[in-house]
Amino acid sequence: MRRTATTLPLLAVALAACTGGDRVDPAVSPPGAEESARTNALEAGAALFQGNGPLGKMDMYVVGFHPMKDHPLHQMEAHHFCRQVNEDFAQCALFDGNSAEANLTGIEYIISETVYESLPEDERRYWHPHNGEILSGQLVAPNLPAAAEKELMRSKLNTYGKTWHTWHTRDGVKPGDRMPLGPATLAWSFSRDGEVRPELVEERDRRMDISTEERRRDRADLVELARPQDGVDTLRRQFPAATPIPGVVDRSAAATPAPVAMFR
Repeated sequence: MRRTATTLPLLAVALAACTGGDRVDPAVSPPGAEESARTNALEAGAALFQGNGPLGKMDMYVVGFHPMKDHPLHQMEAHHFCRQVNEDFAQCALFDGNSAEANLTGIEYIISETVYESLPEDERRYWHPHNGEILSGQLVAPNLPAAAEKELMRSKLNTYGKTWHTWHTRDGVKPGDRMPLGPATLAWSFSRDGEVRPELVEERDRRMDISTEERRRDRADLVELARPQDGVDTLRRQFPAATPIPGVVDRSAAATPAPVAMFR
């Protein structure tokens, strides 16, 4: 995740982006009465005197899709508002839309390959790989210039994410729970074609005027920068018909030597 002097202007544009594309409203509204005049006044006073603290740094916006690791058919669109803490660590708040009314649905931490390698083995099972999301074109930064978005994606190649969903407001393209029910759920990533529900991608692309396929083609030259990652094969049994994405390889498979033909 080291940036060169030539990439800094592009990433400055990327990190300054807040939202983009069309407005995406929340999937559900929680039960409750309309805000009172008193509550509105308190909010206005807080905005005037308190500021928004760490939220002001959440200035990197990307949209992708998450399956739940233990229930991968449960999939949803995820809007990430992130802060790049340092070169090797970012933290994101997840929402089900990009409007002011969007529901907070979870968190994600993003780390470099270097930091991932420092984790103990039993911790690594919580961290999903990002190369499939990037090289497939599924992960997008709406409304950024193409060159800036591509540089942002280049900087996230070979990284890992730890994602917990606390509220399942969507079930595919349909509304989900109206309240944050049950325990937090560990999410994962898509690493093969045929794992993500097609309607999820189609609906996102239509609503936000995005072409996942165009982004995939534009990122084809990033394939050579992708290294094998842990976790690529995690969902393989649940999606036996899924096919490989060029450049997205599980590290255990890459380390396995090819069989040697025996001649008698």
